[in-house]
Amino acid sequence: MAIPVVEPERYAEQLAAKRDYLETTFAAFQPPALEVFESPPGYYRQRCEFRIWHEDDDLYYAMFEVDAENPKNKRVVRLDQYTVASARINQLMPQLRAACLQSDELRRRLFQVEFLTTLSGEALVTLVYHRPLGDAWEQEARALEAALGIMIIGRSRKQRIVLTRDHVWERLEVDGRTLHYQQVENSFTQPNAHICQEMLSWAREVTGEQQEGTQRDLVELYCGNGNFTIALADNFRRVLATEISRTSVASANVNLDANGVTNAHIARMSAEEFSLALKGEKAGRRVAEMALEDYDFSTVLVDPPRAGLDEQSCEQLSEYAQIVYISCNPATLAENLTILTKTHRIERFALFDQFPFTNHCECGVLLQRRDG
Repeated sequence: MAIPVVEPERYAEQLAAKRDYLETTFAAFQPPALEVFESPPGYYRQRCEFRIWHEDDDLYYAMFEVDAENPKNKRVVRLDQYTVASARINQLMPQLRAACLQSDELRRRLFQVEFLTTLSGEALVTLVYHRPLGDAWEQEARALEAALGIMIIGRSRKQRIVLTRDHVWERLEVDGRTLHYQQVENSFTQPNAHICQEMLSWAREVTGEQQEGTQRDLVELYCGNGNFTIALADNFRRVLATEISRTSVASANVNLDANGVTNAHIARMSAEEFSLALKGEKAGRRVAEMALEDYDFSTVLVDPPRAGLDEQSCEQLSEYAQIVYISCNPATLAENLTILTKTHRIERFALFDQFPFTNHCECGVLLQRRDG
């Protein structure tokens, strides 16, 4: 893995290269003009993890540079600051390192540090160890919490010690509203909060355009902690969202309550299971709780992992009038569009620059069924 080198003066150049890549890759689908959403060129990532490297009496944050020709060869790169990470993480990095250098209890067999921060500066730090943690560690960790104004979790094999709480509260400004999101340690959240706000606003706009004064229902696959669910709920009569992770489902339900969303239901179910339930090929308590017969779906939103969707899932999506596809992998998106564009045309196409100075491209596509 290449460690991103942040060069703000070259941001426009790297963004143009991503734009050109997407326009070339998707030209065969004849999409409309690409909408491009810029990230801050630095200090954009709200969560990061670092290995802790010990050398004699010293320790420091480290990442590994992997040799592209021989992946087994890894070079340790020392990081005292990391301009990819949020300003809050960069503020905490030297403070936390100094505290560990001064305390044998905090530093001994410390293996990894994970930071989770918010736009408002809230910070949760997980310290991962290769040893059991006891009362002495907890006492010093609580003192460190107070000194740095953070929350700490200690992890080791078969141990997880939560000193204050296991989550932060992110507040995102979307179309004049403040949306509140519980983000739990060690679970997936969008790392670039600035771009996440743009993604949510774009999704609200493209789904709002499709309602034409008559609200129907939205089904959402891979909903995570309700990131899109919360933002889109008022564009639809009802929302049914599915997610396989138990932690994410619990967090999504907390987020529905926190934002006063009453027209959404979160079902703990994989996309594959949900597809079977829609066909009437799967029954059980969770299927009954969804009350599928009460929905009138006009739109499906899918935000799959990098592997994209299989052919069967694409065929299932093709049954909806509108498809909103959020993709973290243009290669699998292009494969899926080969199937989806047999029945749908691309109405909107967007690039969300989640990770500046990397090859990563996050895309958003709105598809409309050709028969209307």
